[in-house]
Amino acid sequence: MNDMWVDPSDDPRGGEPTTDERGCLLDYLRNYRLTFEMKLDGLDAEQLARRSVPPSTLSLLGLLRHLADVEVSWFRQCLAGEDTARRYRTEADRDADFNGAVADDAVVAEAWEYWRAEVANTERVSEGLSDMDAYVEWRGEQIQVRDVLVHMVEEYARHVGHADLLRECIDGRTGQ
Repeated sequence: MNDMWVDPSDDPRGGEPTTDERGCLLDYLRNYRLTFEMKLDGLDAEQLARRSVPPSTLSLLGLLRHLADVEVSWFRQCLAGEDTARRYRTEADRDADFNGAVADDAVVAEAWEYWRAEVANTERVSEGLSDMDAYVEWRGEQIQVRDVLVHMVEEYARHVGHADLLRECIDGRTGQ
C-alpha cells in the first residue's frame, strides 16, 4: 500500500502536550497545519492543481491558497486589526484562490511562500493572545479570541479531510 505514515520519531507533530486552553488550541492548529503540509509533500504543479471532480474547482493548490487567505482574514484582519486585503479573493472573483490554482511552478512557489509567511505571522500574533475570553470587533461584530482559534482548528481539520481524499486520488497515498 502506498501510504504516508511517518515513523513516530520522525513526525514533526506532537511533542509535549499543553494543559491550558490557549496552548491546546494552538497545538491543534499547528499540528493540522503540519498535517496539511505533509499531504501536499512531493507533488508537482500539475498534481497540486488537479481538480477533484469537475465542475468543482477544488484542488490541493486551491486549498493552499485558500488557507493562506484564511490566515490573513482571521489573524491579520480580525485579531491584529490590520487593514490587509486577502490576496486571492477579489470583488470580481470571490473564488480566485481556487480558480487561479493552475499547474504552473511559479504559481505553486508563490502559494507556498504566501502560506508560510502567513503561518509565521499567525504564530507571532498568537504569542500575544493571552486572554481567551477577550473580544475583538470585526466587521461590526464582537468575536471572542477563543472562537477565532476554534474556528481555525475547524477550518484546517475540514480541509485536511479534503486533502486526504484529493491526495489519494492523485497517487493512492493515504495516512497521516
